[in-house]
Amino acid sequence: MSANSTRVRIVGEEYTIRSDVPPEHTRAVAAHVDAAIRRVLENPAITDPGKAAILAAMSITDELFREREAQAAAAEQMRTLSGELRRWLPPGKRGERVGG
Repeated sequence: MSANSTRVRIVGEEYTIRSDVPPEHTRAVAAHVDAAIRRVLENPAITDPGKAAILAAMSITDELFREREAQAAAAEQMRTLSGELRRWLPPGKRGERVGG
């Protein structure tokens, strides 16, 4: 896949991003970063753009970690449910090895 160049604007600064993902994805990511930095900058005590970017990165990383934890919990629930449902199936349909 060839790299796409996409121009985005984050907190008033324009950037050209080269990536293998569709431009729409890059624009959506940039919009998410822009919104996160702007939320941090709503705090009047935060005026340094570098500090705002770091705090926004922390917030986005927290979102990522929470989503990963939720995904792992959902996967575990699915494994548990699958095991419970497997017990209701006839022995030949349980996907278990016979003689093995």
